[in-house]
Amino acid sequence: MLKGKVAIITGGTRGIGLETVKLFKKNNAEVILFGSKKETVDKTLAELKKEKIEVEGYYPNLNNPTDIEKTVKNIVKKYKKIDILVNNAGISANKKIDNTSYEEFEKIIDVNVKAIFNMIKCVVPYMKKTGGVILNTSSMVSIYGQPSGVGYPASKFAVNGLTKSLARELGPLNIRVNAVAPGIINTDMVSTLPKQIIDPLIETIPLGRIGQPIDVANAFLFLASSLASYITGAILSVDGAARS
Repeated sequence: MLKGKVAIITGGTRGIGLETVKLFKKNNAEVILFGSKKETVDKTLAELKKEKIEVEGYYPNLNNPTDIEKTVKNIVKKYKKIDILVNNAGISANKKIDNTSYEEFEKIIDVNVKAIFNMIKCVVPYMKKTGGVILNTSSMVSIYGQPSGVGYPASKFAVNGLTKSLARELGPLNIRVNAVAPGIINTDMVSTLPKQIIDPLIETIPLGRIGQPIDVANAFLFLASSLASYITGAILSVDGAARS
């Protein structure tokens, strides 16, 4: 589905990002994953190599536009273009506002919003030449909010606004912009939760299970492919119809 495409996936060393890396590669894309630090990127590349999955990996500081620009320039020098950008890197929060410091709130905005803006701004000049697809990771809490950790839903509401606005701005340049809003997904963080917390959550999901990373990766694959050629500005919920 992605033959001949060049894709950058941030937050690609674990969970949803890693599953998306594997799926895009399986669908014949050239994949470049971004991670937060050298150690995790090297470890992920080594594990993928054992599975006979060959991708490239980098670890630019996503809050440093100069660092991103340098990395993206190197990628374009090698592959001649960038067709797909998946902005998946992010952090969550669950503290009540009384216990949330100004610095903690600012960090969430830096990683979940500013980093996406930086990545898009650095990639768009190249996409203008050939068209492209930009995909952002949102969350079900961008629609319903959450009872604590206000910085996280605030950042995802911002991701939705960025997605919808850039879809309108970049559409005339043949650049589609969409987001995927996962619900409760069986990532490392969720898998460590005790059964007494997980079971009540599952009861709120009509499909009767929590999601798997592949469920979200499949949504990214669809939106990245030509099957979604007339879809832009969408926030695609992947949550089993869960409602908070």
